[in-house]
Amino acid sequence: MSDAFAVRQAGTADTPALASLLAALFSIEQDFAPDSERQRRGLRAVLDSPLGRIAVATAPDGSVVGMCSGQLVYSTAEGAASVWIEDVVVAEGWRGRGIGRALLDHVLAWANERGATRAQLLVDLDNPPALEFYRHLGWSETRLAARRLGLARPSTD
Repeated sequence: MSDAFAVRQAGTADTPALASLLAALFSIEQDFAPDSERQRRGLRAVLDSPLGRIAVATAPDGSVVGMCSGQLVYSTAEGAASVWIEDVVVAEGWRGRGIGRALLDHVLAWANERGATRAQLLVDLDNPPALEFYRHLGWSETRLAARRLGLARPSTD
């Protein structure tokens, strides 16, 4: 298999391939579970939002082999936009070729062009390869701990 790959902005036609990558990612994370309809709905929302970006890596045959998403939020600490990085995943046979770094670089450049001054992400503490990947790229740990609370969806009646 060639090491060649290309990185580009995702489009709606990529949604099935992206949902498949997310299923692989969420199958190893303790806090999330694969649910193709939810993932497709979330992907469409990010793709349709001016505050969101999804980068994809493609093999020479055009197949999607990796993805990274980012969403802008406004930080009162920074007094500027910051970007939440999510869903960094590379297909198993394509890891170790610089694809993850290239995907992150694409989304971080997009965020930087929009005035973001900080990037942040969550990483599964039970995923040593991911922890090492981010450490290797210079991401630092913080003293903040993530918490989550499920909210009821509003009624559509």
